[in-house]
Amino acid sequence: MHPADILVIGAGIAGAATAAELAAAGRRVVLLEAESQPGFHSTGRSAALWILNYGPADVRALTGASRAFFEDPPPGFAEHPLTRRRPVLFLAPAAQRGHLERMIAEGEGLRPIGVAEVRAMVPILRADYAAAAAIEEDAFDIDVHALHHGYLRMLRAHGGRLATEARAQAIERRDGVWQVATPAGAFAAPIVVNAAGAWGDEVARMAGVAPLGLTPMRRTALLVDAPAGHDPAEWPLLGDADHTWYARPEARRKLMLSPADETPMPPCDVQPDELDLALAIDRAQAALDLPVTRIEHRWAGLRTFTPDRSLAIGWAGDAEGFLWMVGQGGYGIQTAPAAARLARDLVLGREPEVARMVDPRRFAVSSQRN
Repeated sequence: MHPADILVIGAGIAGAATAAELAAAGRRVVLLEAESQPGFHSTGRSAALWILNYGPADVRALTGASRAFFEDPPPGFAEHPLTRRRPVLFLAPAAQRGHLERMIAEGEGLRPIGVAEVRAMVPILRADYAAAAAIEEDAFDIDVHALHHGYLRMLRAHGGRLATEARAQAIERRDGVWQVATPAGAFAAPIVVNAAGAWGDEVARMAGVAPLGLTPMRRTALLVDAPAGHDPAEWPLLGDADHTWYARPEARRKLMLSPADETPMPPCDVQPDELDLALAIDRAQAALDLPVTRIEHRWAGLRTFTPDRSLAIGWAGDAEGFLWMVGQGGYGIQTAPAAARLARDLVLGREPEVARMVDPRRFAVSSQRN
């Protein structure tokens, strides 16, 4: 039996960041990862941006609170900057114009931009596609690999341990201590943090904790060549106001396309669907003069949502010492620093204001009302 103060289940960005913050706070932390390498599923397949006007109110609050960390991480956290400026353009065909106007009215730092100006920034935009557009200039790319491995390095630097190939097989609480059996050995601690992503409800059931009703959803992406004669390196990310497709510049004159799909899936090593790949190309080509002769790379990841699509970070109402850290959906990277510090504060007995917005016990109250 390997003892610790805290066991964190799941070494994606949520679990790695939380484990690192807890270790830096002086706790003995073991981070348990089911796969042979951390971040194998959603984190390792994410191409993230920091976009303030993305997601519900709790996500926007945590996104804003995470900015300082991305721009100025702790000394030694990463070998190069974590961010690179990347504006975001929202395009509205005539049918989406009302949605775009609401986005501008309700957003922060989001302003209208003329379609002609958009075409100057993205020359391959078709002249007949957008009736209106808006831009969020204060956005940036996030180096997901550097962020994730920075947190793992931070964990080790403060005495924490990462155990891979340590999928939880049995979880029980005995004499005030959680005991977790894995192929890598048995681990014990008074506190368990459930950061298992798509497997979050499975971990809860194993521990005898009521599940939240998490829904993993597939998101598909593919990499194609930019049109000949164009270098998209400085182009913004762009997509439609209804979020049915987006295109993001990638290295070596490539574009990443996605149909922004959300297909419910069981927790698994998800693979791209051929129809979704075709939809991504079709929707992008409706907006862009973008010949596609080959797909260089294709992949899919799982984005896991709670029933109300807000995050769930906080203590379980039906089990002592069980902390939820799930429901990141598509926001896990851009909220990671603030979300991890929130989880740390809850473990240390503090309760910041934002904790009320993401308290998982809201689902138990809702269930009782229904």
